[in-house]
Amino acid sequence: MTKEERHLWYDFLRSYPIRFLRQKVIDNYIVDFYCHDAKLIIELDGSQHYEGKGLLKDKIRKEIIESRNLTVIRIPNNEINMNFTAVCEYIDLQIKKSLYR
Repeated sequence: MTKEERHLWYDFLRSYPIRFLRQKVIDNYIVDFYCHDAKLIIELDGSQHYEGKGLLKDKIRKEIIESRNLTVIRIPNNEINMNFTAVCEYIDLQIKKSLYR
């Protein structure tokens, strides 16, 4: 896990009341975090995800994963580092929206 993944895991997701898994294999991909109950994938992205090939690979990956009726949310690493509380609130909101629709 990256530094940002460890931070999100140990300081939020690990103790979240709904279970998350780390490094879950889905199809031919390994996702950063997976919540079965909320059908939610959380991906943390470094700068390479915002350049040409990275954007295309992520688009294809997201389409394949979302075809399994899962939702993918992408969070830039710099948001974990600079705005951790807001990231946690955003994730919490996404989980609640998914569970109560």
